[in-house]
Amino acid sequence: MAITAAQVKELRELTGAGMMDCKKALTATEGDMDKAVEFLREKGLATAQKKASRIAAEGLCKTLVAEDAKSAVVVEVNAETDFVAKNEKFQNYVADVAAQALTTSAADIDAFLAETWALDSTKTVKEALAAQIAVIGENMNIRRFAQVKEENGFVASYTHMGGKIGVLVDVETNVVNEAVEEMAKNIAMQIAALKPQYTNRSEISEEYIAHEKEILMAQIMNDPKESQKPEKVIQGMINGRINKELKEVCLLDQVYVKAEDGKQIVSKYVEEVAKANNAAITIKGFVRYETGEGIQKREENFAEEVAKQMGM
Repeated sequence: MAITAAQVKELRELTGAGMMDCKKALTATEGDMDKAVEFLREKGLATAQKKASRIAAEGLCKTLVAEDAKSAVVVEVNAETDFVAKNEKFQNYVADVAAQALTTSAADIDAFLAETWALDSTKTVKEALAAQIAVIGENMNIRRFAQVKEENGFVASYTHMGGKIGVLVDVETNVVNEAVEEMAKNIAMQIAALKPQYTNRSEISEEYIAHEKEILMAQIMNDPKESQKPEKVIQGMINGRINKELKEVCLLDQVYVKAEDGKQIVSKYVEEVAKANNAAITIKGFVRYETGEGIQKREENFAEEVAKQMGM
């Protein structure tokens, strides 16, 4: 089958591999995007954690914490341009959406859009959104929301880059004071900066580990030098690389960004604060939203540019 420039563009964004490598992978897998990603990873041309995070849509992520800090919400509302995202009317509207999402019982975004708008009982949330689109003059979308509740502690929040990133952290603790709250904020900043995928290793499935090991084994077998090493050495290499990867994707295993020695991991930082405050502290989970992640931005001439370079 013929491989299009658009397919090459998408695979390059997914993996960070070169255009010719992407074309070769797509050709070898008959245009199957998922298989092409695996092909590039096995050849060592794509990194394990390079995901489809094509940050493109504009808008805001807004966090809101209840007065008692026992619950909080993060919402993402999109607009077409950054100009509108910085508009006061748009920002006020997003704050209203967050206020409603904080107490909603809706299980998903469709149910949320169908419920009555708190500021005008004659409209649904969806109808109120349509009215805002008419006022602001740009297409908008309430994309998602997530609530976090913690009765045995509190929920911390953090927003970065004026609302480009919104983070909530679920903290279970028997002590709530300035030091513990500062720790929670630091953890939220860590999440914003280093983008972990899991809280701890217990959240990672055996299937995920097995799959990553298969990829690493394929990479080693494709390397003439490494493939000649004894099986025991190869397994040690694989386990070492898996552990390194997990330290990057698991929050509590990450190196704490503010560590003075540059070595202390997040879990040890939490233990340190807990001991200093005679507290029991558990980071139970987190939510991290980044504006536009996974939404492809229209780039009018990019496909043509790729096609020209590749002679398509």
